[in-house]
Amino acid sequence: MPRMGRFCTCKSAETEQLSYLRTPRSKGSLSRCCDGEGSAVGCAVAVCAAAALVVHHRMKSSGKWAQAQSILKDFEEKCGTPISKLKQVADAMTVEMHAGLASEGGSKLKMIISYVDNLPTGDEKGLFYALDLGGTNFRVLRVHLGGKEHRVVKQEFEEVSIPPHLMTGSSDALFDYIAEALAKFVATESEGLHFSPDRQRELGFTFSFPVRQTSISSGTLIKWTKGFLIEDAVGQDVVGELTKAMERIFLDMRVTALVNDTIGTLAGGRYNNPDVVAAVILGTGTNAAYVERAHAIPKWHGLLPKSGDMVINMEWGNFRSSHLPISEYDQALDTESLNPGEQIFEKLISGMYLGEVVRRVLYKMADEAAFFGDTIPEKLKIPFILRTPHMSAMHQDTTPDLKIVAKKLKDILEISNTSLKMRKVIVELCDIVATRGARLSAAGIAGILKKIGRDTLKDGEKQKSVVSLDGGLYEHYTKFRTCMENTLTELLGEEVSENIIIEHSNDGSGIGAALLAASHSQYIGIDES
Repeated sequence: MPRMGRFCTCKSAETEQLSYLRTPRSKGSLSRCCDGEGSAVGCAVAVCAAAALVVHHRMKSSGKWAQAQSILKDFEEKCGTPISKLKQVADAMTVEMHAGLASEGGSKLKMIISYVDNLPTGDEKGLFYALDLGGTNFRVLRVHLGGKEHRVVKQEFEEVSIPPHLMTGSSDALFDYIAEALAKFVATESEGLHFSPDRQRELGFTFSFPVRQTSISSGTLIKWTKGFLIEDAVGQDVVGELTKAMERIFLDMRVTALVNDTIGTLAGGRYNNPDVVAAVILGTGTNAAYVERAHAIPKWHGLLPKSGDMVINMEWGNFRSSHLPISEYDQALDTESLNPGEQIFEKLISGMYLGEVVRRVLYKMADEAAFFGDTIPEKLKIPFILRTPHMSAMHQDTTPDLKIVAKKLKDILEISNTSLKMRKVIVELCDIVATRGARLSAAGIAGILKKIGRDTLKDGEKQKSVVSLDGGLYEHYTKFRTCMENTLTELLGEEVSENIIIEHSNDGSGIGAALLAASHSQYIGIDES
C-alpha cells in the first residue's frame, strides 16, 4: 500500500489529467488505487502516462514559445537602428540629394524642380480653391484670404473617398469622379462669395505622386504609388487630365498651381512662419521638400529666379541605401507590391506599410511557432488587413491587461483567448516596427539639414530652422512622433537641436495649395471689384 500511495500522490494527479482516472461509478471521485488483481499497477501506469503527456505538452509549448521569441529577436536585430547606422543613412541621403540635383536620373531621389521660387508672404487676398489628392481619400477646400491683417479669414473643406476600382481603372474615370466632387463643393458657396461672371475660380492642385514638373501649372505623371495603378495616366499632364474632366461637366475653374502635398505643406508652413526651410509628410505615404539655393542646382538651365531660391520636391520615398535595415519581411512585401524595387524608404517608414510588416511577422510566428494555436487564423492571411492605425492602438495600449490589444486581435483578425504574455509580444513587435520607421525618418530629416548647412552652428549663430510636418502617421501615432523627435536630437546634439523646430502643419498641404494658387493668380495686380 505505501508503494501505491506514492503513485497516487504523483504530481499529475493534481493536474487536469485527473479526469483520466475518473469513473462513472465513483461520481467524479478518483478510482480507488487498490481494486484487486493488479489494478493498483494499472492505476499507476495510467497516472504516469497522463503525467508524461502533460510534460510532453509543456515541453512542446515551451519549444513553440522559444521559437516565437527567436523569430521576434531575429527581426529586432534586422531592424536595428544604432546611432552610427542612422548617421550613415543621413550621410547617404545628403549624397543622393547632391547627385539628384546634378543631373536627371543621377539618383534614386528624383529631386524635382518645382518651379515654386516664391513662397507665400501673408499678403495674399481673395477666395481660392484647393484639391488635395494623395491617397485613398482626397480633399476639396475653399480658403478666403484677407492679407496680412486678417490672414485666413475662413476655410471650408470636404473629404471624399475614392472607390477602390477607380484606383486601378482609367484616367478619365478617376478625374471625372474628382471633377464631379469638386463641382458639388463649389455649389455650396455662400451667397456673398459668388464670383463675378468675368472671373474664373482658381485652384491649387496638390497631386502627391511623382510628377515631372514642366511649369508651375503643369506636369507629367512619372508613376503611381500608394496602391494606384492607372496605366493610361502615366506620361500625361495631370493638370490637362483634370481640366478636361472639369470641361466635360462645364465647371469653369483654372488650375494655377500644381504642387505635391509636401510643397503645399512647405507653403502653408512658410505662410505662418518665415523660418520654415523644409517640409515632410508622414502619412499613408511619405515625402520631403525643401528650399534650395538656385545656384546649387547644376541641372537647372533657366534664368536664376529673382528670389535666388527654388523649392525641390525630393521624392524621398524612393531613397535607398545599403545602410537601411531591411528584413526578409520587407523584401517579401516589396517583391509582392505593385512597384517592386521602388519606394524602398517609403515601405520602411510610411503608414501604408507599417501594419502590414507587423502582420507578416505575426504570420510567420503563427506558421512556424503555432503562436495562435495549431492553425493559422484565416484573417491573418489577408495582406494589409492589419492597418497602421490598428497597430498604433495596440502599441499605445496602457491598460494593465492590454485590453485594447485583445479587442483589436478579436475584431480585426478574429483571434480570441490570447494570453497576456502573447499580447505583450505583439506590443513589442509593434514597437520594433514603429521605432525603426521613426528613427529612419529622423535620419532623413538630418540629411536634409546637412545638405542646406543647418546641421551645425556657425560662429555662434542662433538661426532657427523650422521643419513643417504633416500626415496622419505623425499626427496620430504619438509614440512614433516622440521617437522621431528624440532621435533627431540624438543625431544633431542638444546645442544644434535647440535651433531646430519640428512644427505640426495640420492640413498644410491643402491650405498651402490654395496659397500657391493665390500667389500665382492670373489676377495679381488687378483691383478686386
